[in-house]
Amino acid sequence: MPTGLKQTSSPIAIGFAVSERATNTFEQTSIDLNLSPLDREVFVVLSVNLNVTRPDGIAGTDTAASAAVSTTSMSNLGFVPDLSNSNVLARIDSQITSAGYTDAGVGFTNASSETPATNLEYIGIIATNDFFVQVQGFQNTGIKRATGKLYGYRAVASADIYAALVQSEVLSA
Repeated sequence: MPTGLKQTSSPIAIGFAVSERATNTFEQTSIDLNLSPLDREVFVVLSVNLNVTRPDGIAGTDTAASAAVSTTSMSNLGFVPDLSNSNVLARIDSQITSAGYTDAGVGFTNASSETPATNLEYIGIIATNDFFVQVQGFQNTGIKRATGKLYGYRAVASADIYAALVQSEVLSA
């Protein structure tokens, strides 16, 4: 348990999904956690399971599909953020390398670990009321979709910790 927080719920799994509105376009959705700011409630993230629809196999064309989960909106970027962004909790990339081939190519998947390899107490704390899921395809003929679950628990923060968490999250957006 992080210092300055008191766990107020059992572990919770929150399912989510987002689909592109048109092929190869960035799409983001907001998932409401129904946190109570008056009670200084936060969500402590234990792990994330993130999946993305496989890219289309097109002869001679590289294709890809990417998805991410973040604590703040990434709509200002217009693309799926990577793990170098401190607000990104998880990211997955699926690619088919086919340029120069006459067949559908070779598929590759890169994903951040669903649960970190070390024994961390948590992987993130969400202090504002929601989290965000992004998806985007590259050179596909069909719509791509991201689905998954966010695992964690509700907690109440001390006043100073809560203020610091909210300010950090809002200023880093």
